[in-house]
Amino acid sequence: MVNKTRIATNAAPPATGTYSQAIRTGDLVFVTAQTGRDPETGKLRDGLEAQTRQMLANVDAILNAAGCTPADIVKVTLLLADIKDFKAVDVIYSAWLPGLGVTPLPARTAFAALALPAGALVMLEAVAAKPLL
Repeated sequence: MVNKTRIATNAAPPATGTYSQAIRTGDLVFVTAQTGRDPETGKLRDGLEAQTRQMLANVDAILNAAGCTPADIVKVTLLLADIKDFKAVDVIYSAWLPGLGVTPLPARTAFAALALPAGALVMLEAVAAKPLL
């Protein structure tokens, strides 16, 4: 049996279904796809930019709870309600990444989905790698 540790924080929206905010196994942390839901209200922020920024803040909070930072991310999957929004999201995402141009960027897949939960405009899941101390 694989040793799994549930990661949870009140600084990001709670899991509302049959999943965890994140799972750590060995040196890997798997962050469940986050949207632009405000952790205090549970509601999506208004507009693409606000949702993107909140989504990244939610990922940050979960990574922090796991002892990681965005610098530890090795793989990202980005889902968009409209692929035309990719460039606008990428500008915000690029500014969020540490060491842009200095350290290797995470591998990334990006695609449009027919619909995202609760009418979200953008959603991101991440895998981080960090040795246990």
